[in-house]
Amino acid sequence: MDNSSESRSSCDNPLTSAGNHCPDCVGNLAALVAPTPVPAPVAAPARARTIPGLRPAAIRVGLAGLLTAVAFAGCGGGSPASSPTLTAVVHATVTAAKPSPAPAEFSPTGSMADARGRHTATLLQDGLVLIAGGYGNSDTSLASAELYDPATGKFSPTGSMAHGRAYHTATRLSDGRVLIVGGLDPLGEKPVAVAELYDPATGTFSPTGSMVTARGNHTATLLSDGRVLIAGGDDGSATLASTELYDPATGEFTPTGSMTTAREDHTATLLPDGRVLVAGGLGGLMASASAELYGPATGTFSPTGSMTTARRSQSATLLANGLVLIAGGMDAHSNGLASAELYDNQTGTFRGTGSMTTARAWHSATALSDGRVLIAGGGDSSLFSGLDSAELYEPANGTFTATGSMGTARNVQTATLLSDGRVLIAGGSGGVDYSASAELYQP
Repeated sequence: MDNSSESRSSCDNPLTSAGNHCPDCVGNLAALVAPTPVPAPVAAPARARTIPGLRPAAIRVGLAGLLTAVAFAGCGGGSPASSPTLTAVVHATVTAAKPSPAPAEFSPTGSMADARGRHTATLLQDGLVLIAGGYGNSDTSLASAELYDPATGKFSPTGSMAHGRAYHTATRLSDGRVLIVGGLDPLGEKPVAVAELYDPATGTFSPTGSMVTARGNHTATLLSDGRVLIAGGDDGSATLASTELYDPATGEFTPTGSMTTAREDHTATLLPDGRVLVAGGLGGLMASASAELYGPATGTFSPTGSMTTARRSQSATLLANGLVLIAGGMDAHSNGLASAELYDNQTGTFRGTGSMTTARAWHSATALSDGRVLIAGGGDSSLFSGLDSAELYEPANGTFTATGSMGTARNVQTATLLSDGRVLIAGGSGGVDYSASAELYQP
């Protein structure tokens, strides 16, 4: 039917002399206002939760109905051929709402050959991840090592270290090898000075020079010139202020300037200008708020502004804007902290930022490819507690928001940013025993 304006010109008087609608118009009007059946809403099928911890997005089905009436299309002089016609065009549209984008979630991946915690995880140049040492469930530290392949989601054994160790450090050198330094001996009682190198080309560990001082629970930082700064820790009888440098060219350790404060369980962060920020930790029996800077050019430490809160077992993450995010840890009274703060290298000061949704220590902190920081797991008040929760720090507004929970509660785990932007979470403890399980976080 032609619904143009020309089809409405043949009806001069749509009302009869009695003031009523003409009979044909009345019939057509009744057809227009009669109820039009609307399709029933489509039920959403149920979805099974097949992966622990996975929270599928809700599926919503919407019904949109558009009713369009085209008004009088032509009223004639009463003859059947020219009787007025009232036309109704009804559109009923059923629209299934697009599902919301899947939230960031953790999903299980292959398990390690050995349950472990206080181990190390290092991203290699070929995209594999080297897992080394740590405590096992036999109350001894491990010498074993294994490789995680993101392409297959599986762990496979590689050469073992010469010495079992936990509370050690692992640093990928500029040439792709991995330097393993110090830690506690297999019985977890005595720090060691021995160091070794892992060569990805051969899958083997080989000895290198030993440290000047045996230590565990220290930090290791790759400097801009390729050397590695080893700082603080515990020698089995006291907390250390001493530091030393490893030179890959010679394979030797040499002493460098001592810190102004003895500390262990602290953090060390390479700054954009090449200096190293050392913050917090145990300075004796109490958590410290002090911080200091190491200058590679002079080989000395100098004090900088103190943190707003004394803390140990915290995390420290260099942000894309050059600030350093310090999050969580334990305070001077061994209470878990939810607070966080930022270090500004330009002013040498710390300032508060948004607090985490959960107090946590011994957690992991990973700078994601988009600039946010993933905080995962940890313990809220005890080393024998474990959290499955995780949250994201947004530098743009200085806030933390909860994200998907891990499938397993864990602390003293490792977290490694993979080449494809996912994060591998491996091992750790949710209680007394260590875990061999691992999972992936997809931002």
